[in-house]
Amino acid sequence: PIFSRFGCNSSGCHGKAEGQNGFKLSVFGFDPAADHNALIKEGRGRRVFVEAPEQSLLLRKATGRMAHGGGTRFAVGSDAHETLRSWIAAGAPFGSADGPGLQFIRVEPAERLLGMQRTQQLRVIARYSNDREVDVTHRARFQSNNDGLALVDASGLVTSLDVPGEAAVMASFLGEVATFRVVIPRSEPLPASQALPQLNFIDPCVDRKLAKLNIRASGICDDATFLRRVYLDLIGTLPTAAEARKFLADSKADKRSRLVAELLERPEFADYWALQWADVLHVDRPVLGHQNAYAFYRWIRESFRHNKPFDQFARELITADGPLRENGPANFYKATKKPGETASSLSQALLGIRIACAECHHHPYDRWGQDDYYGMQAFFAQLNVKAQGANEWLIVSGNPPTTNPRTGKSVTAHALAQPVPKENPAGDRRSVLAAWWTAPENPYFARNIANRIWAHFFGRGIVEPVDDFRATNPPSNPELLDALADHLKAVKFDIRKFIQTITASRVYQASSETNASNERDEQNYSRSLFRRVEAEVLLDMVCQVTGIPEKFPGVASGVRAIQLWDSKVNHYFLKQFGRPERTSACECERNHEPNVAQVLHLLNSPEIHAKLSHINGVAAQLNRDIADDAKLVDELFLTYFSRFPKKSEQQFALEHLKRRSARRAEAVEDLAWALLNAIEFRFNH
Repeated sequence: PIFSRFGCNSSGCHGKAEGQNGFKLSVFGFDPAADHNALIKEGRGRRVFVEAPEQSLLLRKATGRMAHGGGTRFAVGSDAHETLRSWIAAGAPFGSADGPGLQFIRVEPAERLLGMQRTQQLRVIARYSNDREVDVTHRARFQSNNDGLALVDASGLVTSLDVPGEAAVMASFLGEVATFRVVIPRSEPLPASQALPQLNFIDPCVDRKLAKLNIRASGICDDATFLRRVYLDLIGTLPTAAEARKFLADSKADKRSRLVAELLERPEFADYWALQWADVLHVDRPVLGHQNAYAFYRWIRESFRHNKPFDQFARELITADGPLRENGPANFYKATKKPGETASSLSQALLGIRIACAECHHHPYDRWGQDDYYGMQAFFAQLNVKAQGANEWLIVSGNPPTTNPRTGKSVTAHALAQPVPKENPAGDRRSVLAAWWTAPENPYFARNIANRIWAHFFGRGIVEPVDDFRATNPPSNPELLDALADHLKAVKFDIRKFIQTITASRVYQASSETNASNERDEQNYSRSLFRRVEAEVLLDMVCQVTGIPEKFPGVASGVRAIQLWDSKVNHYFLKQFGRPERTSACECERNHEPNVAQVLHLLNSPEIHAKLSHINGVAAQLNRDIADDAKLVDELFLTYFSRFPKKSEQQFALEHLKRRSARRAEAVEDLAWALLNAIEFRFNH
């Protein structure tokens, strides 16, 4: 625990795969026997010198009395120094195999409502198999999951900052972890205001959390904002000016729910959602080959087009076999190449659990160890991709063993959080895995899918990152996540019904306009967040508002960016705006962060200018067809922003057109260029 406390066995120091300066420790001490061997037997016996403990390199380097790349880690005479010196003087024993073992640790307090800029000292208690409890705070390691809300120092002192929200502080000791949850409310009282409506079960779940934080939610957005938001969220496409006019003129109370139902039936819905899951599931043409990759994409798209229940989608993916060109999901196993990579990618995509690091060591922040990793890997050990004529087939055969290379012991196939069977399942092992993963009692699958879909609509998950469910990264609103998961199961994993529920909530329909209480809240869904649209969506938006389609190399004319099944189509715009490579299941592959190069491309690129000034483009057409300047300005704003201009915006635009009346076509292009480069255009909000 001392090595962990001071970072000596972290992945950035001696815990890295190759060690550091000839000295290697297991990451966070997951392999005590190997660490003991490295200390006692390696380094020509100089690291630990029993006859003269103070001459041991271990102590001299750590206390700064000898050159050390990691600097001074603790002082002479400190608790860490005295503990290690006493251990060396006692002969540096490994420990007794029949001594009491550590069962678990807990943090006291487990949670607390803490005012802004206040402190809380944590205690870490270790419980041993002989029922003895020991305060190990001084040996534990601490880490906050949100340094923007709460900080924690090496002693376990938590300091809340001046931002309302909730954070989790992880404590770890000898491979065990526990968390402290801190809720930080605003200190200022809320002014009296009219209660906001609660449109379905989602709203009270969010409202209860906001009340705890002393935050007032923003009101419901106007029709124009909802229209643009739901088009981009559901079908990755802007409404046309005509569609905007029609919706804004509709006076019926159910217009929003009717719009959602209509969008869910449009072909763009399948295009857009297939694009997202093709990213997650590695639809990678250079790895799969052209025909195989297209077959995989087609299966994903057809699944969304026919509204296939998502548990069925998952089962088909997990159990796929046969010819890769005919059975699209079988290509997942070619894309992930090896059983271990398959297990990691599927766990991350379908359960939101990262187990990849457990291939080499116990997960430092979660319960998963090497036996869990290799137990998952064993489900896929029967699989091989073999060529048969011009096609490739995924073959399931034999009963090959899986071995933990560190221990040399055989590991039977078992799902995460499930008992370990004595033998592997008969036949195709994956059928057992598919049944358990999609079973109603599985604690991960429904929560993960609900969280992923929720994150798509709100810009962040209830668990964030969405593919990192663990005890030390708890949901920001457990009640809401449980309710969403239960609802997803209740509608039998019907994604469209689930989306209708989300979009019907007041929380989804909230305005992005802030109030004094929620202007700094980005965690609790008190308002709509500005979200930069994906690269493919933005390119399609540019093409739509300018009226000039994009021609992609090697792709038929008329294909939109959200319809590109091949992520390797060479295109500067898509690459610059964050299109992923599809080499992993991690959501982090797609880059949503804006940068200067993106801004400059929209401002100055010849390609954008050519679209804006094209003789057959929207700007030229509006200039020819609409003589009334005010009507032309209305049409531009409806085209780009799905709303009518504000009075000040209209006045500015009309003055510009009047000044440039002699060159009206260029003046219209100028206005179109300004709208295209506005933050409002490239962000959903």
